[in-house]
Amino acid sequence: MLTVGKKAPAFTLASADGGKVKLSDFADKVVVVYFYPRDNTPGCTVQAEAFRDAMPDLAELGVVVLGVSKDSIESHCKFRDKYKLNFPLLSDPDGKTLEAYGAWGDKVLHGKTSKGIIRSTVLIGTDGKVVKHWPKVSVKGHADDVLVEVRKLVEEVE
Repeated sequence: MLTVGKKAPAFTLASADGGKVKLSDFADKVVVVYFYPRDNTPGCTVQAEAFRDAMPDLAELGVVVLGVSKDSIESHCKFRDKYKLNFPLLSDPDGKTLEAYGAWGDKVLHGKTSKGIIRSTVLIGTDGKVVKHWPKVSVKGHADDVLVEVRKLVEEVE
């Protein structure tokens, strides 16, 4: 289970930018990992575009953003290129990372319960520990909320 103040679960996932990405690649950096259900769906597109638009501010603060879903690398590449996304999209086909981060579980849609990706975000500090967890994200304004928390974190470190 994901706990604020504890080490973030390690992962190694294939990236749409080529190769594999490990969380440990970003030691000493602030990392935002956001989990989303599917490429090219309305809510996921709005969310991805919001992070894309926030990237100049986040990058200036030295923050890495990673988007994760079960979609294939091919799907991620199309999604990235179509919306000019400026951060890596990672593929977690077996869902192990999703589970480790509490982003896989029961979802209710139109009164029916099913298993799926729970839209959520995790802020990881330079020490590799979870600083903040948004377990159920509402798309609108979320990237702005993340930016506010990142600014607080960076100011504390400086």
